[in-house]
Order: sequence, then C-alpha cells, then structure tokens
Amino acid sequence: MEIIPEGKHFRLVHESELPEILVTLERYLPESLKFHQTIKTYLNDRIWDFKFYVAKDWPDKPIILHFPGCTLAPHNNIYQTIGIFCPSAHIEHVDMLRTEDVLIDWQKPMYLNFTHIAIINRLDDFYSKFGVVERLSGDIYVCNKLNADLELEPLPDDAEMRLLNLDNVQGIHDLYPANEIECVQLFDILVRKLPGLGIFRKETGELAAWMVHSYYGAMFSMQTRPDFRRMGYGIRLAKSLTQLVIERGYTPFVVIRPGNDASRSLYTKLGYEKAFETCRVRMTPDCYEDSTVGTIGNTSYGKFPPLPQGECVVVTKLRRKHVPGESQTVDEGIEDMLAEKCDISGDEARERKTTTDEGIGEDK
Repeated sequence: MEIIPEGKHFRLVHESELPEILVTLERYLPESLKFHQTIKTYLNDRIWDFKFYVAKDWPDKPIILHFPGCTLAPHNNIYQTIGIFCPSAHIEHVDMLRTEDVLIDWQKPMYLNFTHIAIINRLDDFYSKFGVVERLSGDIYVCNKLNADLELEPLPDDAEMRLLNLDNVQGIHDLYPANEIECVQLFDILVRKLPGLGIFRKETGELAAWMVHSYYGAMFSMQTRPDFRRMGYGIRLAKSLTQLVIERGYTPFVVIRPGNDASRSLYTKLGYEKAFETCRVRMTPDCYEDSTVGTIGNTSYGKFPPLPQGECVVVTKLRRKHVPGESQTVDEGIEDMLAEKCDISGDEARERKTTTDEGIGEDK
C-alpha cells in the first residue's frame, strides 16, 4: 500500500535518523523499552518493515509511532495497527492523536499491541465518547541482571535443548495463541535472525516447548505443549534465552498478565522485576460493521481478532455481548487461571475455548 510521508502532526522518519532517535528514547527508559528495542531489532536484523513517525516538533514533543503495530493488519492496511510511545511525564502530547486524521482514521477499528497504560488512559478519555475500548492488561517485567546462581536440575535423558530451525516454524505458529495478529512469515524471520530455543524429545524429535526473542525485544511467548507441562521446561528455556538476549546487547523483558502467579514466580527467580503496566487494546467505533476480508501472504485476514472476554478484559463502554460459539484462543497461563476459578482441569478449560490472546502465560 502507499506509504504516507507526512501526517497532520507527524512526519515519516528516514532510516538514517533512527540511531539518534534511539539515544533520545534512552532518556525515558524503562518506559520506552519496547519501542527502543523495536527500533534496535529493526536496525540490526530488519525483522519487519516498520514505518516510524515522530512529532514534527520532535524531540521537544517526544511522541513516536510505528505502523504496523503487529504483523497482520486488516485488509493489508498497516495504518489500522499502531505502536505508540510517549513518556508519562509528557503524556499531554498523546492528545495530538485526537486530531491526527491523515495517518489515522478513527472511523475504523484500531489495534494497539502492549502499550503503556498512561497512553491508553489518555486515548480512552476521548475515544470512549464514540467507541468501545477493550483492554487486555499485562505487566512488563525487566531483567537488568540475570540470576546466574540459580541452579536447575538437568533435563531428563529423553529431552534436549537446542536452537530452533525452519522446520519448526509452522508448528510454532500453530501453537502461538496470538497467531491472528502475527503471521507465520514473522516466525520464519525470527527463527532465521534472532535467538530461539526449543526442548525436543530425543527419540521422536517432537518439539515439546519453545521460546523466541521477538521483534520488539521481549522474550516472545513461551509455549509448552500440554503433554509436557509441569516438567520444568519453562524456566530452563527462560534462563537460557535470557542469557542469549543479553549477549546480543538487548535488555530482556516479558509481559505477565495480572493474576498469573506461576509466571511471576518463574521470572522473579531469574531476576526480573516489574517496571510498569501495559495494555493490549482493540478500539472499535460505535456501529462499525465490516465483513470484508484481506490477505497477507496466504493468510486471509479481515476483522480484528477479538480480545478475551471475562475478568482479564476491561471494556470501557459496554456495547456488545460475547456470541456463544465464537472461536477464540486461550493461552497456557490463562488456562490454569480458568481451571482454578472454575474448579476444572486445564484440559477442560482449553476445551471450553474461553478466550485469551498472546502467549504471555508462562512467557511472554
């Protein structure tokens, strides 16, 4: 699609400007960590073709955007998914988005991947007057120093940890709980260019658990197949990948959903500490209807995927009810939470198809 060179309040960034922008973002760490490392992986490894925009008065007005915000966008329109950073000390600059009618069409749904809660609250102040803001909360935990002294039992003799390869890509994407917003091509690139580890069964070669460094610097979605859970694979993957990410010059971080005590315990053992709160958000204008579908690669993609329903989602303006029978994804960590709340087994929770997206259960 055509790339817009200039918005009402923002301008397209030339690649040569990005190193200096990184320096500016470092002033606002840890709040800027996700955006900072998105640019860093873009420069180092060109994981995805993002378009970056800064305020025309940058850096006096330190607000920066990137499109797309995730790697799948409805109708191939990269301007319907967005990444935003603005330091909370200058949160008033988020108000520029209210009248940014060149880059953003507020009459269409918008999807924001995990974004600082102060930014979401500021957007909510105006958007909730004419649309629905659905939130999925997640806490950013950052590892500034890995607990290298943590001793773990060795893997059993029938399992081994090794780097992921391209043969694993489709299986990884199939298992990934948020594969409605991240395409399989992304995982192909991640496995080629960034560290990714799996635990495999020696006899069969079956992939039991995996974890990858993501395009925005996080520890991307640890997943363990149901038959291999509760074997300690997760903490082994997290410790090993944290070390690899540090060696590559990045600051490891994860997103942990509130209430996921198992993940919080795992990562705090490794030295991770809570830095700030974020939300993943779907914003839908009132009375918006769209049944058309676009494609990216071989993937059909039209409407935004639904956010999970239930206790983990806050809807600013109640407009729609969940339609029974709609298929929605469940991640590993939330299954356990559902099982606890409903007094059912984890397998039963999965079979009920209660929702949650993105693998930030024992993970990201």
